[in-house]
Amino acid sequence: MLNKVTPAVYYLSNDDSKERPTLGLVCGDKFSLIIDSGNSVQHAQDFLKEIEALNVPPVKYLVVTHGHWDHILGMNEFGATIIVNSLTNQILEEWQNYSFDDESLQKYVESNKMSSKCMEIIKNEIPFRDSFKLNAADIIFEKSLTIDLGNKLCVLETIKSTHSDDSTIVYVPDDKVLFLGDSAYGTTTNSLFHYKQSLLLPMIEEIQKYDTTSFILGHESLCDVEEMNLYWKELISTSKARDSTSLDRAIECFERENNRTPNSNEDFFLKAFVNDQIIRSQQS
Repeated sequence: MLNKVTPAVYYLSNDDSKERPTLGLVCGDKFSLIIDSGNSVQHAQDFLKEIEALNVPPVKYLVVTHGHWDHILGMNEFGATIIVNSLTNQILEEWQNYSFDDESLQKYVESNKMSSKCMEIIKNEIPFRDSFKLNAADIIFEKSLTIDLGNKLCVLETIKSTHSDDSTIVYVPDDKVLFLGDSAYGTTTNSLFHYKQSLLLPMIEEIQKYDTTSFILGHESLCDVEEMNLYWKELISTSKARDSTSLDRAIECFERENNRTPNSNEDFFLKAFVNDQIIRSQQS
């Protein structure tokens, strides 16, 4: 079932057990636009069935927020104009050269080109894999793009992100809804989960410039302003506490600055920022 945010904005909730991210739908008077295509053919088809039940204007556009597999592998199912930024397009072009037979998939896993979970989803939820190939993007933009769905604008903008270098967010001004994709999350490098500390404040600044009441995230679904402000507050306070590659030192610094012990979220963020420092020290 789709979740209704406003009369024009819907989303299909994420399902972490199947590594399925949130998928979005924005409806204008003439056309509809989809945000992210899902992690498989089956995921996309499940979404399409829910859309058909709404009796909304035809889907004309599909926006991909970034080029990670769980957001792109359902692209072919919508028959829509595919819109990506130029960095995401480079990733799509790599995927277009992939083969999806068992032997090829195993080689991609062994060479760290895809995860074992990705391979499992592909095997279970993409039929006719021997002939499967991702479609090419139709519209490639650089910094921003505005789409008119008929008395309903969608503003696409690339932003600095702690998750990926190719992040796009989608803002619906009339409804004050912002689709963030995975842009507000961390990432994994050399098996270490981390937030890119150098990009944190610039990212938050870019996101907060939008007059938003509802935030839709790739793996949390819907958040209100209060929830997002708390998230930002915890990220910022923990990012200040890391000053070395020592987690114990980071915790001590946090406790000194805040006169309390960190909560479970803050513990997680502190470790992630320490990991970021470790990765940066390895690269220097």
